[in-house]
Amino acid sequence: MLLSEQAYKKFDREIAKFPADQKQSAVMAVLAIAQDETRWLAPEVLQEVADYLGMPAIAVQEVATFYNMYDTKPVGKFKISVCTNLPCALSGGEKAAHYLKHKLGIDYHETTADDQFTLVEGECMGACGDAPVMIVNNKRMCSFMSDDKIDALVEELKK
Repeated sequence: MLLSEQAYKKFDREIAKFPADQKQSAVMAVLAIAQDETRWLAPEVLQEVADYLGMPAIAVQEVATFYNMYDTKPVGKFKISVCTNLPCALSGGEKAAHYLKHKLGIDYHETTADDQFTLVEGECMGACGDAPVMIVNNKRMCSFMSDDKIDALVEELKK
């Protein structure tokens, strides 16, 4: 077993939200729980989720590779998604991304040598008026990301 007993308890809470014969409906929530525990969804983790939900492994992999919040390759401790959709791009998103790339010394889809930061392009985050927008580890939205705010975020995450 790659996942903890605690993860399985969380799985069961999500599965309980659906009819007993539709456990697979919890796949997205279960994948998020698994990723929170393992940082990324290795093939063995996808198989474990598939077995637990009674789904073909390929069906779980299809979900994990379709949505950009799931990572099927290793990522750093902090994955920073920068919105690059047009409204954010036109409102400082490209500039913020360039600054963050320079600050971290990496490009999109790369991880810092210390395994702390991975930088990815994100799709619309639903906060166009707050541009430029970034999301840390799929959970924390950061708005109006000026150079100073990026500096503060990186320093906070390093601690």
